[in-house]
Amino acid sequence: MTGSDPAVHEIDTTRPHPARVYDWFLGGKDNYPVDEGLGRQIMSIDAGAPRAARANRAFMRRATRLLAREQGIRQFLDVGTGIPTEPNLHQIAQSVAPDARVVYVDNDPIVLAHASALLRGTPEGVTEYVQADARDPRTILEQAARVLDFDRPVALSLIALLHFVADDDGAFDLVDTLVDALAPGSCLVLSAMTADFEPENVRRGIAAYGAGGVTLVARSETEVSGFFKGLDLLEPGVVSVTDWRPEGAGDPEGPVSLYGAVGRKAAG
Repeated sequence: MTGSDPAVHEIDTTRPHPARVYDWFLGGKDNYPVDEGLGRQIMSIDAGAPRAARANRAFMRRATRLLAREQGIRQFLDVGTGIPTEPNLHQIAQSVAPDARVVYVDNDPIVLAHASALLRGTPEGVTEYVQADARDPRTILEQAARVLDFDRPVALSLIALLHFVADDDGAFDLVDTLVDALAPGSCLVLSAMTADFEPENVRRGIAAYGAGGVTLVARSETEVSGFFKGLDLLEPGVVSVTDWRPEGAGDPEGPVSLYGAVGRKAAG
């Protein structure tokens, strides 16, 4: 299903949803009391959670801008889009290259409800929304192929997505399936939660999410690096998102518990 297709989906406001909790951390309005409740619980454990959410968005913006400007990529596939928060990925990409083509993918009804905000791109470019589950990468590729040419480089963004997908649910397989479909010169942009920096806070945060019915997985630097097997990591490799090519002097408060990296698919 694309964003232009009519659909009615029921939004469950009785249980917290990670996209809405994230929206609350970012100061958004598209969340409910149950999401705010979990957000406040997480903040009682880790007061820096909103800073991590902002640092993650800043990482996405820097990586997207670099790929459009320095790698010349004109096609973007963003899986696990989340609730629109400006500037959105397409606004960054199309500010560099107005003809950039962007496909957003999510399966959350509230994201679909706000998809129109994701579809306001440049006249020269294309911006589309696909309703699909990240655990179904073949459907994602089939739907995205209506907009993107997979014979040409694509930037695949998996931003703050994979810590909601356990290894047993196929986290590594879904990345492999998506990356295998990409042409040489394509790039994988990924951020994922880790307990390497603040193990106790992250452990307690995972427990709080679990009590709310949300699966959360923290991965080590080695495990996150495993998502990039066969790809050439751009400098500085797998680091906290605050340390990935920061602007200016970087974040004086230090790392957040999210690794970020960009890998390039070489020819051959």
